[in-house]
Amino acid sequence: MKKPFKTNTTARGLKTTLAGTLALLLTLSARAQTGDGEAGIRQATDMVRGYFDTGTSLMYAIGAIVGLVGAVKVYQKWNAGEPDTGKVAAAWFGSCIFLVVVATVLKSFFGI
Repeated sequence: MKKPFKTNTTARGLKTTLAGTLALLLTLSARAQTGDGEAGIRQATDMVRGYFDTGTSLMYAIGAIVGLVGAVKVYQKWNAGEPDTGKVAAAWFGSCIFLVVVATVLKSFFGI
């Protein structure tokens, strides 16, 4: 016959005390960080503004690559005489315009 499991009240009290102490330390740590939160947000904003022009240039470069690949694809379809050439050309042109418009709208939206 198995003996019933006994809980050690000392171990349970120690665990409760440790959990309470940990919660108190985490609360104090969180409060210490909130005083400098505004400076952190300002720093993050400055960093994003610094990388925004680079990101916009990257978007234009991706648009150029997609445009060239799409132009070759449309040219091949046109020379082969395939009937869906107009649909492919419209999709290619639309994707190029979308990338340029998104980059421009993001710049004006964020005031950069």
